[in-house]
Amino acid sequence: MTVMLLRHGRSAANTAGVLAGRSEGVDLDDKGREQAAGLIDRIGDLPIRAVVCSPLLRCRRTVEPLAESLCLEPLVDERLAEVDYGEWTGRKLGDLAGEALWKVVQAHPSAAVFPGGEGLAQVQARAVAAVREHDRRLAEQHGGDALWVACTHGDVIKSVIADAYGIHLDGFQRVTADPISVSVIRYTELRPFVLHVNHTGARLSAALRAAPTPRDDAREESGQAQEQPATAVPASDAVVGGSTD
Repeated sequence: MTVMLLRHGRSAANTAGVLAGRSEGVDLDDKGREQAAGLIDRIGDLPIRAVVCSPLLRCRRTVEPLAESLCLEPLVDERLAEVDYGEWTGRKLGDLAGEALWKVVQAHPSAAVFPGGEGLAQVQARAVAAVREHDRRLAEQHGGDALWVACTHGDVIKSVIADAYGIHLDGFQRVTADPISVSVIRYTELRPFVLHVNHTGARLSAALRAAPTPRDDAREESGQAQEQPATAVPASDAVVGGSTD
């Protein structure tokens, strides 16, 4: 299964330099609404099977145009919600940079616990569990590889990508997830493959060929599948020497 991790479009809090966190009513600004509408052209021609999103307004607004164009009802999952920044919520980022905890978030995020909120290690655990659970559910439902969208928040996306890369959470600040960016992970039986990080370009379709499904394997056994090259390897294996394309 392949998940497209979509960060919400630009919000008023983004341009104000405020840590919105779980503040109520933080909506997309005009640019963010334009970005959300643009998703129809960016990824709407791909065979998206499901749309899952954070319960926060800016994420729900982001997926509305895309989901409507695909005739899909977005599924809200609390585990994809923004980090609970506790007492940091609503404060200016410039002011927070002077806090002692800011340095911990930058250099040792696995130890960071926001006052009155949650720790980044907790965020990663809940978000990864949600993504993998939906991935398994959709694999069973569709009988193999399929694309789905999970719309969430910057630090949440970065933590899921760190897990997919197999790097410690302390390295997640090396990952970027800009507003309306798409990061793509394909999960296989043995390992995840990170296909895109922070993609903000026009279209993603070129790099999102579906992996072989059980149905494909059955057609191959019956001689109906297209002939595979002699160098073909299992979908869960990395190609030694790099891609053959």
